[in-house]
Amino acid sequence: MTTPAVPPVVSIAYHSGYGHTAVVAEAVRDGAADAGAAVHLINVDGITDDQWELLDASDAIVFGSPTYMGTASGAFHRFAEETSKRWFTGAWQDKLAAGFTNSGSKSGDKLHTLQFFQTLAAQHAMHWVNLGLKPGWNSTEGSENDLNRLGFFSGAGAQTNSDEGPEGVHKADIATAEHLGRRVAQTAKVFTSGREAVTV
Repeated sequence: MTTPAVPPVVSIAYHSGYGHTAVVAEAVRDGAADAGAAVHLINVDGITDDQWELLDASDAIVFGSPTYMGTASGAFHRFAEETSKRWFTGAWQDKLAAGFTNSGSKSGDKLHTLQFFQTLAAQHAMHWVNLGLKPGWNSTEGSENDLNRLGFFSGAGAQTNSDEGPEGVHKADIATAEHLGRRVAQTAKVFTSGREAVTV
């Protein structure tokens, strides 16, 4: 008798300085859950031993941080350095990885933050999942409400005006983050398709 497949486990390891990136992280979570994944939302600023174990047990880890001064936040960099213990043991090898970021400017050097996440994933021998969307808002027929309105390929980019709170995160960027979460979960299903649930 065939047992049902185990849903993939997706963890979102993020830092949010003022709440904007947390909104994006929640959108990634919602998209992954909508695609059938079991999802953990982990704020890396003050990460616990139990949360490290959740990351170790995940099929995919999505990295998220605001872009400050052209790179990920200091809190996320501390977390990245702490992952060196996992690097030594190969604990995250062959997991999936993806990333997202938010800044106050439409560019804001967000690409550098996404590339930092890609390099971190590569050092752990993880497999990077890109956004999988063509750019929006790049023609006279487009608008700021398009998916991927900021035109990133490697991950999800969001822009929030610096004088607005978390409620100001653009709806199109939230939808783009949801898309990323679904894409990660769907890719994880392919990677874990041979795994079956244990029945007692």
